[in-house]
Amino acid sequence: MGWDAIRAEALLHEIPNRSPLNAMMDPSSSSTASASAPAPAASTYSSDSGGPAAALSAAVATASRRFQHLLDRSTPHVGRRWLGLAGGVLVYALRAWFVGGYYIVTYALGIYLLNLLIAFLSPQVDPELAEVLGEGPALPTRSSDEFRPFVRRLPEFKFWYSIVKAFCIAFGMTFFSVFDVPVFWPILLFYWVVLFTVTMKRQILHMVKYRYVPFTFGKQRYNGKRAASADDLTLPKD
Repeated sequence: MGWDAIRAEALLHEIPNRSPLNAMMDPSSSSTASASAPAPAASTYSSDSGGPAAALSAAVATASRRFQHLLDRSTPHVGRRWLGLAGGVLVYALRAWFVGGYYIVTYALGIYLLNLLIAFLSPQVDPELAEVLGEGPALPTRSSDEFRPFVRRLPEFKFWYSIVKAFCIAFGMTFFSVFDVPVFWPILLFYWVVLFTVTMKRQILHMVKYRYVPFTFGKQRYNGKRAASADDLTLPKD
């Protein structure tokens, strides 16, 4: 074997084990290494899309839906709702009695309840306003008129719910001394009684004038009879 053959065989053995300098200078080897190298791990930190405000808004929306669901379920239980309200009124009365103050809060609560009561007893369409506008009576005035159910301006459930909210707010106000304004409470009581009497007298006169009753006792049923009309009186009898 000649010297040239021995040198060529030595070069063939050196090709697989290239030096790091040659590997850095070869572009093909660098691209292959970068492709085979594992990608760096993604950052584990991911910023929330909305932050605390979005989380709070979602929690409030969920609580609101659950509360509305409870209100919807309590709608047909009229007696239980008003019985629970009576218990809440008793709790507020005991609180005001033992504290011995907050007469302004109680007076404002009484005025608000009086306004709710008037709206509860009033029809949705005022007959007096309908007459002024020329729309005719909104309620039947004779027994032969078509039956029209009494539609309140303030429905029963909203009336109850408004009273509950009013007592809850008033009960919370009794824990803050800023609302405990010193006042001579008999004057407030006398003024409220006079206001209640005058307002209810006006409402009762309005009921008598337009002949409507804001309460329905029992379910309306058809008894098979109809009121006699003027045409029936003129018919000849056999």
